[in-house]
Amino acid sequence: MRNAARHKRLKLKSEINVVPYIDVMLVLLIIFMVTAPMMNANVDVNLPQAQAKALKDQKNPVIVSVAADGSLGLTVDGGRKETVDIDTLKAKVGAFVKANPEVNVLVAGDRDVKYDGVYRVLAELQQAGVAKVGLMSQPQGTSPDHVSRK
Repeated sequence: MRNAARHKRLKLKSEINVVPYIDVMLVLLIIFMVTAPMMNANVDVNLPQAQAKALKDQKNPVIVSVAADGSLGLTVDGGRKETVDIDTLKAKVGAFVKANPEVNVLVAGDRDVKYDGVYRVLAELQQAGVAKVGLMSQPQGTSPDHVSRK
């Protein structure tokens, strides 16, 4: 009798223990849930690269200038640049984009302006309904008064 009880205790189980697999899957799920929101950017901006080429269709873009001191300028339809505050900028550009959704909106930031100033303008333009914003740059080897759109 002892032999039969002992044989019953030592019998191998042919079941798979799935608890470790469930633990691993839950950890992976948490990792993907945490990292997925970090993959999306709130402001879509195509930054110019060193060898970028000029945009082709440049019919009277709206140009928002951010000076080194943080002051804003607005040039519409190739006219003269006017100094504006952030609320006026948002209202004027928003109205202009609603009238013509295909218009190019470009931001020209001074080399010495803080990143916060340009970022604030980009966020305000997004709230004004501008879907795409381009950043202006100056090609290497040109004078500061000759600005090209990239």
